[in-house]
Amino acid sequence: MINFVRKACCCLLLVLMAFASQALQPQWAFRVSFTNKNGTSSLSNPLAFLSQRSLDRRSLHSIAVDSTDLPVSPAYIDSVLAITGGKLHVTSRWLNQCVVLLDDSSKILLLLGKPYVNSVRLVGVYPQGLHRLSGNGNTTLPGNAQSSFSQLARTTGSAAYYGGSYTQIAMVNGDFLHDNNMKGSGELIAVLDAGFSNTDLHVGFDSMFNNGRLLDAHDFVLDTSYVFSNSIHGTAALSTMAGNMPGKYVGTAPEAMYVLYRTEDETLGIDREIEMDNLLAGVERADSIGANIVTASVGYFDFTNPTFTYTSAQLDGKTTLVAIAANTATKKGMLFFSTAGNEGSSGLLSPGDADSAMSVGSVDQNRAPAVSSGYGPNAAGIVKPDVSLMGEPATILSGSDSAVSVASGTSFAAPQLAGWAACLLSGKQNLSPFTIRDAISRSADHYTAPGVQLGYGIPDFHKVASYLGLGVHDIPAPSGSDLMVVWPTVFNQLIYVKFSLQEIQTVQCVLTDVTGKQIFKQQLSVQHTTDWFTINMPPALPSGMYFFTAVGKNGKQTIKLMKN
Repeated sequence: MINFVRKACCCLLLVLMAFASQALQPQWAFRVSFTNKNGTSSLSNPLAFLSQRSLDRRSLHSIAVDSTDLPVSPAYIDSVLAITGGKLHVTSRWLNQCVVLLDDSSKILLLLGKPYVNSVRLVGVYPQGLHRLSGNGNTTLPGNAQSSFSQLARTTGSAAYYGGSYTQIAMVNGDFLHDNNMKGSGELIAVLDAGFSNTDLHVGFDSMFNNGRLLDAHDFVLDTSYVFSNSIHGTAALSTMAGNMPGKYVGTAPEAMYVLYRTEDETLGIDREIEMDNLLAGVERADSIGANIVTASVGYFDFTNPTFTYTSAQLDGKTTLVAIAANTATKKGMLFFSTAGNEGSSGLLSPGDADSAMSVGSVDQNRAPAVSSGYGPNAAGIVKPDVSLMGEPATILSGSDSAVSVASGTSFAAPQLAGWAACLLSGKQNLSPFTIRDAISRSADHYTAPGVQLGYGIPDFHKVASYLGLGVHDIPAPSGSDLMVVWPTVFNQLIYVKFSLQEIQTVQCVLTDVTGKQIFKQQLSVQHTTDWFTINMPPALPSGMYFFTAVGKNGKQTIKLMKN
């Protein structure tokens, strides 16, 4: 875990004043790719460049450490910096390249013809410079803040527990995972965005800080570990997963661990190619630190230099730098979730087009696609977005203190799904990225007839859990003379029933209220003694007490239920 230290504002002001004149010096960013990795580390010592957690993930999925995992040659980087007088910005071991910042752009010509240099490309121009120092190296965290929400008792599947996030949670039956104690514990999610302003101030993140679940942070734009500035966008995206104020707001993975990486530069309101290098570097750092999941609420298509703008044909899932990053991350055993973008009918943003990324669109509370939600398919004909979650609007945390707000966009739908994936992994850690993606897609309501805007539709996590053998199979079998077990007995919409029968038979199930009035009747064909059934209660069923009765050849049993 990184050591976070507060830094006084006056010290920062002195630093800014000392280097103000330097900051006005223009800088040019160049991507330099290399021909080989001579002089780098050895594959026989992977702990020199990958964490044990990263190696464990590879081992779990039978993924070998290979040459793409090896760092860029230190000798080549040193030579580039010595020849050009530049500053190292980021490196990529997967693509064997680096980005350097030069005060004198003409010096890049000195690299041409060097035997170890494969190519050179301009990826950004900063008229007032980007950075020359290594950054302040400090990230401000709250000390021992105590949340007033942490002691509220759990109420199964209820708005009383989830507060403002209830509608987006209930839309995908995500509370089923939480009810089965799958809340992301032990899983590590990397969040790539434009900044995390007020994350360190909002009480909704107290449990993340106080329980030591923020493991790393880095600003790849300015080369500093301080990420709590520049944009509220990342804070809003993070909150859909990590927010934890029971009774007011609960995210999709409130017990997961997180790393926060700023890769997007919103300061000028325009995209430069270098931001894709930042994203690639962030994904690689997430890999090396051992993240299981990456979620990126950023996307690219056109740039300040129009000659670098992608064509629609290049959004084929494998061509853009960030699509390559997403696909490689999946090959390394990580799940990658991406916003589909907010370009509507104009198309997707990358990496939302990536073959291996799970691209996420946006719907409103009525399950209708948001007009702004980007969609494909990608240029290779692959359905994009893959699925859609609530983002028109999504409920988020913003500002400071305990404010709950709303924001619209696929940027806030994608991280919700990343959180649910963490919950699934916390229930069964050996699930492969493909297995999870497939189960999520199959659970969606348009799987058999995918739509242009919705993709495979809105996922259902009680179905996902069923496909993956999670949760419902842990319901204990009936004991003694009991005919059945019903879970949960305090329900919102769904109940699960497991029978104990001596033979195949038909069971009549009846739900009545306290007056004896029949609410519904359903006939179940029990084929195996271990069968369990999902029963969807009538919509708009009033809160209160009910009686669930099952009648079979072996007898009759009634169980008291409570509707929230």
